Amino acid sequence: MVKPSKWQDLPTEAINQNSLDMDLASTGDLIDLMLQEDKKVVSAVRQEKRAIAAGAELITTSLKNGGRLIFAGAGTSGRLGVLEAAEMNSTFSTPTKMVHAIVPGGRIGFFHPRDGVEEDHEQGSRAIGRIRPTKKDVLIGVSASGMTPFVRGALTRARRVGVKIIFVTSWPGTELQTFVDVIIAPSVGPEVIAGSTRLKAGTATKMVLNMLTTVSMVQIGKTYGNLMVDVRTNSEKARDRARRIVTLVTQLNYDEAGKLLKRARWNVKAAIVMDIAGVDYKKAVAQLKNSNQVVRLALANA
Repeated sequence: MVKPSKWQDLPTEAINQNSLDMDLASTGDLIDLMLQEDKKVVSAVRQEKRAIAAGAELITTSLKNGGRLIFAGAGTSGRLGVLEAAEMNSTFSTPTKMVHAIVPGGRIGFFHPRDGVEEDHEQGSRAIGRIRPTKKDVLIGVSASGMTPFVRGALTRARRVGVKIIFVTSWPGTELQTFVDVIIAPSVGPEVIAGSTRLKAGTATKMVLNMLTTVSMVQIGKTYGNLMVDVRTNSEKARDRARRIVTLVTQLNYDEAGKLLKRARWNVKAAIVMDIAGVDYKKAVAQLKNSNQVVRLALANA
């Protein structure tokens, strides 16, 4: 007797009745179909607002206490985790050790997945073990189906040492609800191509990850208002942005902002504190350090 598929009843594998004849549709009709389906993503993510907020607060608390943020996923889910981790350094100048991501096969596996690796529970366990997680850390497990053994292996190993776990999935019915700290499960419905979770599920996952990281970065002081004051100034474009940020905050002109930034060693936060508080670079850096690198607090304590 043939055993029934363990995947066939997952929402990520369901057949979308609106796209049954998509191979016969025109280019315009295909785009309209996808746009109609994508409208469902925002609504699905909105339904998870409370869970997303709880997850963001876990991350914020962890980072403020010296913990790390770790992503674990496979396939599209894993690549989205890697993308999110990579963006943290370039956008918010996070220390290299603050944010990590693991995928089956590591760097090579990101572009050239090996058959069967994501189905290896032990591979996930070993991958997270190499990072040496501690109870200060937060792990975001990402699995559209909710069943990926690699991800489950990582979650199980991390849980043993008390890591807080956020699980992002497209399967609201996953039994991991009793195993993780926060589950975020936007129900986006069947994909236009059955099982292709790089589509609505991937879009919803990207939205959720954006919210989790952006909220936590804002709350640990990586912005001043809506400005990226922790921007890395290692390119002409980034230095131009730094000048424009300083002009907006201080009312200095563009050239004056450039001169101030040079004195501040291109540290945007320090430049702002130097100008508004009327202190030198050394004093500005000290005030920021005493204020947990939060510009508003540094200015208030000046």
